[in-house]
Amino acid sequence: MDLLGTILWPLKWLVELVLVAWHSVLTFVGLPAAAGITWVLAIVGLVIVVRAALIPLFVKQIKSQRKMMEIAPELRKVQEKYKGKRDQLSREAMSRETMALYKKHGTTPVSSCLPLLVQMPVFFSLYSVLSSIKTNAVNNVGGVGFLNPELTKEFYDAKLFDVASLHTTLVEAWSQPDGQITVVILIVLVVLMIASQFFTQLQIISKNLSPEAKTGQAYQMQKIMLYILPLGFIFSGVFFPLGVVIYWFTSNLWTMVQQFIVIREMPTPGSDAAKAREERLARKGKALDASGKIISMEKYQAEQQRLLEEAERAKAVAPKRQQPVGKQRAKKQSQAAPAQGANKSTAAPRTGSPRPTDPAAGATS
Repeated sequence: MDLLGTILWPLKWLVELVLVAWHSVLTFVGLPAAAGITWVLAIVGLVIVVRAALIPLFVKQIKSQRKMMEIAPELRKVQEKYKGKRDQLSREAMSRETMALYKKHGTTPVSSCLPLLVQMPVFFSLYSVLSSIKTNAVNNVGGVGFLNPELTKEFYDAKLFDVASLHTTLVEAWSQPDGQITVVILIVLVVLMIASQFFTQLQIISKNLSPEAKTGQAYQMQKIMLYILPLGFIFSGVFFPLGVVIYWFTSNLWTMVQQFIVIREMPTPGSDAAKAREERLARKGKALDASGKIISMEKYQAEQQRLLEEAERAKAVAPKRQQPVGKQRAKKQSQAAPAQGANKSTAAPRTGSPRPTDPAAGATS
């Protein structure tokens, strides 16, 4: 057994368990045991189980991505502070300030990738299971767990639309005389995978980012990934078996729908999605309170009035802020103050009539 297969053995066992369980349910309701559609639906069932288990991590990912976008301006300030400084102390100080910023907001760049990182071992486990189907079927052996020799042979013989084997890759189908339809199916699935991934990323950067987040470096990276990441599925479509491609495409559909629901119901404050949600609530006579809870418009207006009054009272009792004065200016002001006092004390008192200074003027008067 290879090293990767040894490491993934527990997950391969779970993958086979879920596949066989869904296959049993589908055959129980009347689907043919050896039909390609039965095993395809079993793979879809595997996606449902895996992605449902990852929902808590997905919500955490959305919140982490939101925080990363919101703190982008602060991160940029830290980077500009140490721009051009290559010494070891500056790099360490920049790293400390960056980590302190992550800790303050309760996020890290890694946390936004958790669902993908957790799902990848499952993906490679399914790849390992499907890649060994042909060898196991020829040798009349089963998998590592519930996929016994009989089920392995059924999986090997199963064909989607009675033409495309689930263990065949695009490279293998291209070299087969009768593999044209399999090639077409795989190419269509790859195109759909790329389109679904592109649309999922587009939802995030076009609807669920605040204006402040759209000025940061993280936003520029998101725009770049919008076009680069889907291209990775070309590789998967060429070298991965049809069953794995079906799994990944179905997982993309789940992500796209899940993302749509989260953006609609839990949008980033200040984003276009948040404004659209507020407009929908306003048409229903509702609004969001300070804690994000949906309340009636009357309660919302009363809350806003109360917050306004509290702000005005706090402003009235707050001490007035004095304009800061530089050291030189403060020194000049302190030196000028005694001189002004002396001038006032020595100034002659003014009378009702002016004192004549011109003798001619005094004579005529």
